[in-house]
Amino acid sequence: MDLSIEMITLIMFGGLFVLLLINVPIAFATGSLAIMCAFLFWSPKAVNLFPSAVYGMVTNYIFVAVPMFIFMGAVMERSGITDHLYQAVYIWMGSFRGSLAIATVLASMVMSAMVGVIGAIIVSMALIALPSMLKRGYDKNLAMGSIMAGGALGVLIPPSIMLIMYATWAGVSIRQMFLGAIVPGLLLGGLFIAYTAIRCWIQPELGPALPPEERAPLREKIILLKALILPAALVIFVLGSIFAGIATPTEAAGIGAFGSIICALAYRRLSWDLIKYACVSTIKLSAMVMWIGFGAVMFISVYNGLGGVTFVKNVMLGLPVEPWVILIGMMVIVLALGMIIEWVGIIMLVTPIFLPIIAALGFDPIWFGLLICINLQMDVLTPPFGYALFYMRGVAPKGITTFDIYRSSIPFVALQLTGLILCMVFPQLILWLPSLMR
Repeated sequence: MDLSIEMITLIMFGGLFVLLLINVPIAFATGSLAIMCAFLFWSPKAVNLFPSAVYGMVTNYIFVAVPMFIFMGAVMERSGITDHLYQAVYIWMGSFRGSLAIATVLASMVMSAMVGVIGAIIVSMALIALPSMLKRGYDKNLAMGSIMAGGALGVLIPPSIMLIMYATWAGVSIRQMFLGAIVPGLLLGGLFIAYTAIRCWIQPELGPALPPEERAPLREKIILLKALILPAALVIFVLGSIFAGIATPTEAAGIGAFGSIICALAYRRLSWDLIKYACVSTIKLSAMVMWIGFGAVMFISVYNGLGGVTFVKNVMLGLPVEPWVILIGMMVIVLALGMIIEWVGIIMLVTPIFLPIIAALGFDPIWFGLLICINLQMDVLTPPFGYALFYMRGVAPKGITTFDIYRSSIPFVALQLTGLILCMVFPQLILWLPSLMR
């Protein structure tokens, strides 16, 4: 079939949009469209190209790090570290207004470096922190918003699976991506904490401080910190070995997976049920990533083979606008896609298409990749299909409506957008650390 590239683009991406609207999983939507388009625009024999395209993905050594980091996070989640971490942080912060909400964000930031799976972080913190905040008279919107925003940091703070996926797809250093994500992660966490502290200072009824009788003496605070030494040491060792160039991300992931078992043993939580849970979670999440990857590889291979990537590049570079306008347009596209597609699919679909354009415009691929990841971190909280909203809906107590959950996310989405804009306007927020350790 002889069609123009414009019509092919409309058919492929229009068809993808329609399939997603009728709830076809993205892996099957992209894969089926790739097969049909290869059959129609080339020949039936063209489908024989797909196994070789997929083979390059499944044999990529870097992908071995993904299941091991997932396993590490699943074990740490079930080892009781969340309880100890939240207890320690809120006891230390108890004398401040909004201390429980601030402790939730801080604990979520630390959990992000240990677990890295937003569902586990949000559900764990909601079960532990939300009842505690509501019992002490916290505003329900502030309480839920701080939990969801803190949990969303799990897709950005290293060792993030999202950073690994982008680095692999873009052909850039995972180490550089991890380094580049540190300041944005701290920036966003700092914005959440500052917002909470300021609001509770202006409106004390939103987040009252702990009463004096519930505050712990210094000795008890120090004892609480002892329980965090081993898991903190594991995270520092895993990330430190990557940053120092001592170990590859895959090797560090293996160390982290083994170290998480040691932590579970130290907490006396190691059991066959824990190992079974961690293995099943790892298989499910890894399989999801791989299946979406298969579909995306097939889809992009066909579209690129038909000249689609070159077409998009020429169109966008030919626009009579400044490079920054094109970059903002890309961010808007990623934000819109994040409302209907999983982040894995977005990374795998847009990276091969956008990266040649970014290179031609002279932007740094590490910086661009982190902007995408910050954007997708924002999509986690964006209605109507933000995953954080669904996780919160699943564990929220009676009396909290879906509208309450949506409304509680709005201020934190605005803060995430502020962080994204700051990282766009000041690229050194992302590139400073990578430039020091090249």
